[in-house]
Amino acid sequence: MRILIVEDDSLLGDGLQVGLGQAGFTVDWLRDGQEAATVLASPEAHCFAAVVLDLNLPQLSGQEVLARCRAAGNPVPVLVLTARDGVPDKLSALDGGADDYLVKPFDLDEVAARLRALIRRSAGRAAPLLVHGAIRLDPAARRVELAGQPVELSPREFALLEALLAASGRVLTRHQLEEAAYGWNETVDSNAVEVHIHHLRRKFGSDLIRTVRGVGYTVAREASAAPAAPES
Repeated sequence: MRILIVEDDSLLGDGLQVGLGQAGFTVDWLRDGQEAATVLASPEAHCFAAVVLDLNLPQLSGQEVLARCRAAGNPVPVLVLTARDGVPDKLSALDGGADDYLVKPFDLDEVAARLRALIRRSAGRAAPLLVHGAIRLDPAARRVELAGQPVELSPREFALLEALLAASGRVLTRHQLEEAAYGWNETVDSNAVEVHIHHLRRKFGSDLIRTVRGVGYTVAREASAAPAAPES
């Protein structure tokens, strides 16, 4: 899942980008509030599954970034990550549209876990695993099983499979899949998505991912079990 970090401290921002990247997120990083507010109010903001937002930012405060994000109708989950530990600051941020609040210093594993929880809730899911037939995908452990057996995936393959399973029943365009697996500064080959989809089909079967010609790719919803026949 792709997330945005808004943090002006270079050392902290770099640590978050590397650490959350190792936790399986595709991470973009902005360093000032004005740029963040512009991005989060723009059409391209839909690519982010969550935002990690500092409050003490140059150009524009994190509180104002949050206010402009919500005023633009952007519902992206926002985790405030700040040194401000006062109750009034927490209340102001949460009542102003933040979804969670964590005080520095922090544990990186906790940040990752909170982000996964926010993303699950925003997608209307409570269960931590994505399950489709015999496939079980664990975002926290970065593990995928097919019929109980582990399947080795590259980070890009994992990101695409996670996005498709999370959107089960909806068609994702190639551009949406690129946004899920690649950050702003990463080069994307013109056929990269097609290559990764081919590899996933080889590992999970050709019927899992369906091509919708001219639109994109989808994992069909699982059929509901038919009700049992009444006993005679």
